[in-house]
Amino acid sequence: MTAAENVCYTLINVPMDSEPPSEISLKNDLEKGDVKLKTEALKKVIIMILNGEKLPGLLMTIIRFVLPLQDHTIKKLLLVFWEIVPKTTPDGRLLQEMILVCDAYRKDLQHPNEFIRGSTLRFLCKLKEAELLEPLMPAIRACLEHRHSYVRRNAVLAIYTIYRNFEHLIPDAPELIHDFLVNEKDASCKRNAFMMLIHADQDRALDYLSTCIDQVQTFGDILQLVIVELIYKVCHANPSERARFIRCIYNLLQSSSPAVKYEAAGTLVTLSSAPTAIKAAAQCYIDLIIKESDNNVKLIVLDRLVELKEHPSHERVLQDLVMDILRVLSTPDLEVRKKTLQLALDLVSSRNVEELVIVLKKEVIKTNNVTEHEDTDKYRQLLVRTLHSCSVRFPDMAANVIPVLMEFLSDNNEAAAADVLEFVREAIQRFDNLRPLIVEKMLEVFHAIKSVKIYRGALWILGEYCSTKEDIQSVMTEVRRSLGEIPIVESEIKKEAGELKPEEEVSVGPAQKLVTEMGTYATQSALSSSRPAKKEEDRPPLRGFLLDGDFFVAASLATTLTKIALRYVSLVQEKKKQNSFIAEAMLLMATILHLGKSSLPKKPITDDDVDRISLCLKVLSECSPLMNDIFNKECRQSLSHMLSAKLEEEKLSQKKESEKRNVTVQPDDPISFMQLTAKNEMSSKEDQFQLSLLAAMGNTQRKEAADPLASKLNKVTQLTGFSDPVYAEAYVHVNQYDIVLDVLVVNQTSDTLQNCTLELATLGDLKLVEKPSPLTLAPHDFANIKANVKVASTENGIIFGNIVYDVSGAASDRNCVVLSDIHIDIMDYIQPASCTDAEFRQMWAEFEWENKVTVNTNIIDLNEYLQHILKSTNMKCLTPEKALSGYCGFMAANLYARSIFGEDALANVSIEKPIHLGPDAPVTGHIRIRAKSQGMALSLGDKINLSQKKTSL
Repeated sequence: MTAAENVCYTLINVPMDSEPPSEISLKNDLEKGDVKLKTEALKKVIIMILNGEKLPGLLMTIIRFVLPLQDHTIKKLLLVFWEIVPKTTPDGRLLQEMILVCDAYRKDLQHPNEFIRGSTLRFLCKLKEAELLEPLMPAIRACLEHRHSYVRRNAVLAIYTIYRNFEHLIPDAPELIHDFLVNEKDASCKRNAFMMLIHADQDRALDYLSTCIDQVQTFGDILQLVIVELIYKVCHANPSERARFIRCIYNLLQSSSPAVKYEAAGTLVTLSSAPTAIKAAAQCYIDLIIKESDNNVKLIVLDRLVELKEHPSHERVLQDLVMDILRVLSTPDLEVRKKTLQLALDLVSSRNVEELVIVLKKEVIKTNNVTEHEDTDKYRQLLVRTLHSCSVRFPDMAANVIPVLMEFLSDNNEAAAADVLEFVREAIQRFDNLRPLIVEKMLEVFHAIKSVKIYRGALWILGEYCSTKEDIQSVMTEVRRSLGEIPIVESEIKKEAGELKPEEEVSVGPAQKLVTEMGTYATQSALSSSRPAKKEEDRPPLRGFLLDGDFFVAASLATTLTKIALRYVSLVQEKKKQNSFIAEAMLLMATILHLGKSSLPKKPITDDDVDRISLCLKVLSECSPLMNDIFNKECRQSLSHMLSAKLEEEKLSQKKESEKRNVTVQPDDPISFMQLTAKNEMSSKEDQFQLSLLAAMGNTQRKEAADPLASKLNKVTQLTGFSDPVYAEAYVHVNQYDIVLDVLVVNQTSDTLQNCTLELATLGDLKLVEKPSPLTLAPHDFANIKANVKVASTENGIIFGNIVYDVSGAASDRNCVVLSDIHIDIMDYIQPASCTDAEFRQMWAEFEWENKVTVNTNIIDLNEYLQHILKSTNMKCLTPEKALSGYCGFMAANLYARSIFGEDALANVSIEKPIHLGPDAPVTGHIRIRAKSQGMALSLGDKINLSQKKTSL
């Protein structure tokens, strides 16, 4: 048996700093040392045996001098020692000395101390030698009647493993355990006994369950979990049993244990698709989410609700529970709220949309009253977007939603206000009947808007949709109110001069001389205003924006004034009123131009803004019908085209989603026979308990099994050459935050290799968790060594190292084989994601690391190159398909992805087809990558560089 096959079930941390001691010194310590010395010597012996040393001479010493000791630490170490020590001769016969050990086991099984009895019984579960177990059977049976539950529950486990491995030693085990179960009172003992019956004799387990099915609710949670597992297995193996046990599952939904409720709800869904069953399971999940404090648990259970929703027949049932699902919004965690709102939005229908909107409106108002939390703004934004989606899908609701949301235009949080503005713009364009209401509400909140970006949007909406004479007059009044006294320059100069006159507002300080650029002296006034902050507070909003140097809002204002003036001319027939209104609009533009050219603003007006305002002045001076059409019709048409394109895109994505869900079976589809069906095709027949266990252990092998090409063989990396004395290859398994290296090491020499050690080191944000233990390899033998590496961020990592070993009998130094590098592919950590255009632009402006990659490819088609990049980088294209359709010889697209560590990666692809070089010329251009961390930007750039060229098949 090789060292790799000689399995130890107990994990031991081994410090390898010191040299291994000699067998003679160990023997001396074990014979003549005190208890402390014997303990240390026994530990060293265990470590050496784990490293592949045989040490046959020490076995009798330990039996004679250590085994009789009653020290508890020694007893524990001896159990580990007997677990790993070779118990047979090379020809497979049991060692004579083990008879003495067997007698010691028997004495321990009859020991008055319950801990020694129980730990010995646990150890017997690991024994694989029937000759050693046979004499112990009467003592093991007797332990079933011990007064202490610790001994009894371990006795059940020992009987179970012995029955499973060597049935002939205890053929009546199921009957014995059934009788034990009937009389047992302790929950943990009953659970172990019932678990054994499930696996050893399912009929007996069902008989016992039938006798106590009405008392199931009174059992402990550990036994209830096992009962749920049994019912699941029985009902899936024999569907006719469902009616017998489904009532029991319903009762377990009321269990006091959250784990039992969760498993019972999952089992109920797989056993029955009746609406009452689905409703009960969903209600159970919702209660769990609300009562559990752990956010991870909430997210996991929410995922189960989302899975339920995916089934077409279950969706209707869940729609009735939307209001219950919204109770989850009381959780402060943003991720939970986001998932809850998305689920509610997917389930909303015309029957429950009104209640949903009422709840969301209350939540929006609540966020106003809450003291500012770091996620409050983001949550408000989420609520606004959800209400927006509800109003678009159910236009009748828009009238209730708009007044509440428009209060947020004056909010300090620009992101939420921008979402409201986008929603209002869409609503006013789509719903003609709501236009008067929106315009009225907009005029009410207009003076309170604090953000210049929101102010510009509000101006555009008012200019575009004010259609009556009264509304136009109101807009002009609001603009005048927001601009303050005009002409601006003269009034500001007067104000400054006037503020310096009153004596109480003037403080005298030392005069300070400054040198100008010309070299002359400029003296700063010793008089300084003591209240400059008040002056700025008193300014009307628009005037404040202009004095801060933001003249883009002035250009927007000029366009708005032009639109309403042209519309006023068409509505009012009196020439005098027409001229008066146009003159007022032109006066406002002229005074803004004058201000821009003066030295009062913090920044002077730009040439673009001057041109725009001048153009508007010229349009108003002529009032031609052509300009009227351009300003008052074509703007709105552009918005209409944009919104209809967006709506089509949403409908297309919804259609694709519904097509995915509706699995249709064609009449000529082949019939799947159970015996011939691959396991991954039997989703309904899969063992849910096994799947949950695999998920908890972080095992994602199911994903690989689904794709035959993604087998282990494709992920094997050769580490050494075939002619090296030690051949090594590694299977690299990436599992979120961990990388597991399964290294196969083969001794290709005719010598025994001792202390064969895999030494690894890492580059990048990787960390080796533990040093692999040394082992001994027989001639032409092989072994598997596992190493764990922790990953902290998305960047290219390299694992490198060597294998060192000693050749037995050779006097030379340690031998070394250098391993090839293992490159960790960042694509295992990057997943496609989506974000809005505004979020993309914001991140693009914020991220400081940029990597510019030059396109160097043999692909000649622009669209093909884009698809190739998307496939090789796991990024998602945010630019809609319509924008990329057609052919103009140039393409620009935005890409986005997010890593499992929450890092964002942005890319902008700008490529063109050089037509002058002929039709077969490859694509040229650049890809700009932006990320928060340097490693992410560089790693993604390297990945693009490596995979740009298409490999010829």
